[in-house]
Amino acid sequence: MTVSLNTPDPQLRVLTNPDITLSDIIKSLPKSCFRQNLFKAWSGVIINVLMVALGYMAIVNSPWFLLPVAWIFTGTALTGFFVIGHDAGHRSFAKHRWVNDLVGHVLMVPLIYPFHSWRISHNFHHAHTNKLGVDNAWRPFDVEEYVNLTPINRFVYKQIRGYFWWVGSIIHWANLHLNWNSFDEKDRGDVKCSITVVVVFAAISFPTLILTTGIWGFAKFWLVPWMVYHFWMSTFTIVHHTAVDIPFKPTKEWNAAEAQLVGSVHCDYPRWVEFLCHDINVHIPHHVSTAIPSYNLRIAHKSLKENWGEYVYERQFNWVLMKEIVEQCHLYDPERAYLSFEDHSSH
Repeated sequence: MTVSLNTPDPQLRVLTNPDITLSDIIKSLPKSCFRQNLFKAWSGVIINVLMVALGYMAIVNSPWFLLPVAWIFTGTALTGFFVIGHDAGHRSFAKHRWVNDLVGHVLMVPLIYPFHSWRISHNFHHAHTNKLGVDNAWRPFDVEEYVNLTPINRFVYKQIRGYFWWVGSIIHWANLHLNWNSFDEKDRGDVKCSITVVVVFAAISFPTLILTTGIWGFAKFWLVPWMVYHFWMSTFTIVHHTAVDIPFKPTKEWNAAEAQLVGSVHCDYPRWVEFLCHDINVHIPHHVSTAIPSYNLRIAHKSLKENWGEYVYERQFNWVLMKEIVEQCHLYDPERAYLSFEDHSSH
C-alpha cells in the first residue's frame, strides 16, 4: 500500500470488524511459526559475530575514503547483535531463561544497552502498542502536551520528529534504560544487574580503547559504528508504527488486534540490511506474537497476508517514506492521526 503525499486527510487504518481478536489472528498462524530451532538460532549468532568481525577488519584496513563504507557495514552488523538480543528478551531465542538472559547480555553489552532495562520497557511497548499517552516508543504528543513542554524539551521533540529522527533512539536509551528507579520494585534487581554489566564493560573497554588507539581510535572503532547502529534503531522503530494513516488511540478506544495487526508496518529494506538485521523489518507478525523467532517471521508474514491481507501494511524504505514521516507525523490529531508542526503553527 502506498500513501500519496498529496492526500491531505488519508483514510485512517482501522479494524473494520471489531469482533476480530488478537487470539483469532494468532490462531490463524501455522504452528511452525512458533517452533524454536537451535541450529538456526545459534548459526545466526555465529554469522553475526563473523559479520561484525569482518566489519572491524574493514575499519582497520580501509583507507580514509572507504571508512564510511566500513562504518556503515559494521554498525549495521552490530544492529544484528541487538536483534538477537531482542529475541532473547522475548524468550524466543531459547527455551531456558538463563540462556536468553546470557545471550541478551553478551550481545547487547557492546552497545551499552542494559538488557533487562530494555526487555522490561520493550515488553511494555508491546502491551500498549499505539496507545496514546501510554506507549513508550515514538508516541506522538498531543497539542496541549507539546505546548506545555519546556523550550528545551520542545526543541528536542521537534528535532527527533523531524530530520534528526536518527538520534531518537539515543534519547530513548538515555531516558528509559539507565535509571533503575523508574522501574517497578520487583524488577529493580534485574535492572541494576544489567546496568552494572554495561557500566563495568564501559569502564574497562573505553579507557583501554582510548589508551591504545587514542580519542580518534575510540571514535573510529566504537562511537561511529554505535551511531550507525542507532540510525537503524531509530529508523526501524519509527517506521514500524508511524504513518500518516496509522492512528494512536486513547485507552478507552484502544483495541489490541487493531494496534498489533493494523497499526504495525512491514517495510522492505535493501536485502543486505535485512540479512544483517535478521529480518527485524518483518514486523507485523512480531507484534501479533512475540513468541515468533526472527528466523520464522517471513513464514508468519506470508500467512498473515493470506489470511488478513486487507490489514497488512507494506512500505518500501526510501526517501519518500522518510520525508512523509518527518514532515507530517508530528503531533496527535484525533481526526487525521497526525498534525504537522507547520499546520499547528498556522492555527
